[in-house]
Amino acid sequence: MSKKASSVLDLMCDSPLVELKGRQVTPPRAHLWAKLELFLPGAMKDRVALKCIEDAERDGRLQPGGVIAESSSGTMALGLARVGAIKGYRVIIVTDPRIDPLMLRLLRALGAEVEVVERYHPEGGWQHSRLLRLKEVLEENPGAFWTRQYDTPSNPGAYEAMARELVEALGTDIAALVGTVGSGGSLTGTARFLRRQVPDLEVVAVDAVGSVLFHQPVRQRLQSGHGNNIVPGNIDYSQIDEAHWIADGEAFSGCHELAAREGIFAGGSSGAVYIAASWVARRHATGRHVVAILPDGGERYHELIFSHEELSKHGLSGQHAAAEPDRIRYGMDVAQRWSCARVPQDGSSYFAPEVSRTAALTSQMGLGSE
Repeated sequence: MSKKASSVLDLMCDSPLVELKGRQVTPPRAHLWAKLELFLPGAMKDRVALKCIEDAERDGRLQPGGVIAESSSGTMALGLARVGAIKGYRVIIVTDPRIDPLMLRLLRALGAEVEVVERYHPEGGWQHSRLLRLKEVLEENPGAFWTRQYDTPSNPGAYEAMARELVEALGTDIAALVGTVGSGGSLTGTARFLRRQVPDLEVVAVDAVGSVLFHQPVRQRLQSGHGNNIVPGNIDYSQIDEAHWIADGEAFSGCHELAAREGIFAGGSSGAVYIAASWVARRHATGRHVVAILPDGGERYHELIFSHEELSKHGLSGQHAAAEPDRIRYGMDVAQRWSCARVPQDGSSYFAPEVSRTAALTSQMGLGSE
């Protein structure tokens, strides 16, 4: 039956759920399901963009005809631009040179103003550079609403609906939830709400090699959409049982496997999740359910991930993820390829200097906290 919607806003939630075969080298025992956030109008961050704006409208931080500003290089920008276009807001996006040309055109087609920073910050990376420019944008537009995707409660709060959708579809026999981490909202937000009904849920975070999110040294990487050079306040480490780090070539090969084996054309975050989730589903019992969150489609990445010439140029052609990850010591060993480690129950002590990093940055920038 066709679903009626009064506007595109009504379609920015309730993504499809489809069963996967899993990787051929690690066939699952449990049922492996993909939550296809990439099938939303603008992919996963649609939920967050809509929730942030609706919450701000409700409490008066955003007035009719106002200005919305955010730092983003991906689907958060697209979600804000789409909601802004429908609701009549001016949207300013600060991004960096990694933005895909197709994404840039999409944002401008939706009426967003896009500013591309040019200088890479030697310590905080592109995220820091974008935040510095965002401070200027906010000063130039008094009263503008900054959605603060990295540390707003609206981000994890947007995923209460996803947890409800999963229970309605699969019941409470869900063994594990697997998803990437970037701003921290989707995985830990869904986990927090889902654990109310599934207390024994295993939560597996998928990160990029070279991201600092799980006590690893920063280094340049080609993966975008997950991983980070700063630690967002939205990450609730108490919700995460295990962390996986996946290298660029492995994540991109996961995209090719996902397309060839499951018929799903997806981006690097989804490829990384597919690798980890297939292995996680092999660990759990037959008949139980493992859910993999697939964030976005592959169209924006066709010139890199799906170009043999580009992969060869970066020395990634022919790279594939192994059948299982290396096990490393959390907070001690540096991941070079697909690796995993259990996140300590007292993991907060590892992150105490880092978790406040976005708050420290914004305080230093004179932006205050929400």
